[in-house]
Amino acid sequence: MQLPVVTGIALVAVLAALAAVRGRYLRGRLGFAAVLLLGAVGFDAALLQQVGDSVLVGGLARLLLTGGAIVSAVALLFNPWRQDRVSDRVPAIVQDVIVIALFAVAATALLDEKLLTTSAVGAVVVGFALQDTLGNFFAGLAIQVEKPFRVGHWVRVGEFEGKVQEVTWRATKLITKAGEFVIVPNSVMSKDPILNFSEPTVPSRIEVIVGASYDTPPSVVKQALHEALDNAPLVLAAPRADVVIEDFASSSVTYRLRFWIEDYGRDGTARDQVRSNIWYTFKRRGIEIPYPMQVEMSREEASPRAPARIQVLASRLSQIDLFASLDPEECLRLAEGCQELLFGAGERIVRQGAEGESMFVVLGGAARVSLEPSGQEVAVIARGGFFGEMSMLTGEPRSATVTAEGDAMLLEITAERFRELAVRRAGLVEHVSEVVSARRAGLAEAKAAADEAQTSVPARLSLLRRIQKFLEL
Repeated sequence: MQLPVVTGIALVAVLAALAAVRGRYLRGRLGFAAVLLLGAVGFDAALLQQVGDSVLVGGLARLLLTGGAIVSAVALLFNPWRQDRVSDRVPAIVQDVIVIALFAVAATALLDEKLLTTSAVGAVVVGFALQDTLGNFFAGLAIQVEKPFRVGHWVRVGEFEGKVQEVTWRATKLITKAGEFVIVPNSVMSKDPILNFSEPTVPSRIEVIVGASYDTPPSVVKQALHEALDNAPLVLAAPRADVVIEDFASSSVTYRLRFWIEDYGRDGTARDQVRSNIWYTFKRRGIEIPYPMQVEMSREEASPRAPARIQVLASRLSQIDLFASLDPEECLRLAEGCQELLFGAGERIVRQGAEGESMFVVLGGAARVSLEPSGQEVAVIARGGFFGEMSMLTGEPRSATVTAEGDAMLLEITAERFRELAVRRAGLVEHVSEVVSARRAGLAEAKAAADEAQTSVPARLSLLRRIQKFLEL
């Protein structure tokens, strides 16, 4: 079969493949092959018209035909036809090496000693002129073969850290967390250690360091830090986070929190969530984060709550149905023994199914009540409302999960404080059981009218006996 016919058939086949494929990378390779074949067609036409040296023109026509055939064959063999991506198994730079190697072998066979004669001198000249370029090329080839990272991985190389966007012949392109585009030469990538945050597993472990007062036992601090970690949405439940003592510093005990996140690109947000939760948790538990100190100095201990503040709390308690029967003096005594707690937005106040022996009164903000595991919202308790009374009265596990809506200030009343008051105040338990029974009856009626009969006198008496048994009255 004559050379022009073979060239024409090859060109038609490449154009047909170009129309069938969808990937931009593969279409680009086939387009380049089509250009080479068009050049071969041009030289064939010149050969037929006997233009120029027939030996040279014929050799160039065969070279272009061979080059077009090799480029199209390698592209179609190693790349997906219907997906717009490069093959993971044989990256672009490896495909280029295969094409060059095959073309060099074919050219040697076609041009025989003419190519060998000129290639020796040419190789020396090109080698000296392109030392850096060739170094980057071979380094890029090694990266593609060894695959220490892939496109989409978060890596750190020397002082550069970012998400891999592309690996070319010359360089590796990164996008930093600040949105900056960094091009790192492949020769640098091959010399410096590479830290891959996305391998061998996707979750990445990050750390936060915080100091706590020497006055607080480490077990108490660690419990508070685990609570702060559990309330951070970006912190993964598995692998489990841990807290270790880092150092006994000059003014504090230093703790290191080690936890896992799914996306390393959001490590700054995850650290912010954990640090914010630590502040609120420490504030509620009375754990101090000491100020840095270089000189010895004395400080005044925090004074107890002012009488005016206790009076305000007593007034709030007197407005609640549960404690409406108390006189002002009893409300003051109850308010003195209660603790004010501040919860940050989204923090979990109580968890459904957890043990509890206290109730909460909303002094400021609001609290959202939801059911697990669906997360369905049941109610939003505004300022002046209360929740958790069944756990305080009977020791029952929490019946729902309650989280803070915005910053929420709560007053916690424990079962022990209520018991002290109930011992002194005759009839308080009976009054409270009636209020709670009425409240539960209202909820039952809202859910199902059939439950109305179960909230009658026998139910109130049953609740009263449970309260008396738990409080040992």
